Amino acid sequence: MAAYKRHDGRGAGELRAVKVTPDFIRTADGSCLIEVGNTRVICTASFVEGVPPWREHTGQGWVTAEYGMLPASTGQRKRRPGVHQDSRSVEIQRIIGRALRSVVRYERLGENTMYLDCDVLQADGGTRTAAITGAYVALAMALRRCAAGGRCKAGALNGAVAAVSVGIVDGHAVLDLDYQEDSAAEVDMNVAMKSGGKFVEIQSTAESRPFGEAQLRQMLRLARRGIRELLVVQRRAIERRGKR
Repeated sequence: MAAYKRHDGRGAGELRAVKVTPDFIRTADGSCLIEVGNTRVICTASFVEGVPPWREHTGQGWVTAEYGMLPASTGQRKRRPGVHQDSRSVEIQRIIGRALRSVVRYERLGENTMYLDCDVLQADGGTRTAAITGAYVALAMALRRCAAGGRCKAGALNGAVAAVSVGIVDGHAVLDLDYQEDSAAEVDMNVAMKSGGKFVEIQSTAESRPFGEAQLRQMLRLARRGIRELLVVQRRAIERRGKR
């Protein structure tokens, strides 16, 4: 039987081309532009003294995230958020925050907050997973610089985290869906995983038909494989910047 070929020529288990440009925003403590196919997201990390009131006097820091899409990031103009963000953006920024908090040693951050801002320049599927993957690069670079400057202790990270989408398209489990595939997928799943191989977040929805355990295992295997590739891309981007 011939291997399944997708509309863009990729095999079922292939990522789109991934490029991470570190220090894309030079004024940020840490930043990168992450490009996953035609999806592009700017991720910045900003170190701010102090923590939310409920975190005060604990000796521990905090990490939080914000996510947004620029007006022309999709085919139709998206309105800028007003006082209240749309529910989708709120959901996604909570996911980003949870994923990144899973790799932070709060006591080494001290009573300081790291703000992660993820702004989508262009959306072609997988914006939330690209944001998580890019936000880790920005966070790692910011923490390294803050430690070097004496603003926090070294070793504030306990691992890396990256994320990818998987799904069932035309009855086949596939990795890293673009918009065309995502909009027609029978099952859509987003997975975040730490460098040690343990999952942080698994979101899955049967869009048009239920899926079985065998398909679930298939998708998780693909996600694990894809995330391992993304972890290598992250590490190389951070190391490359560290040598400059």
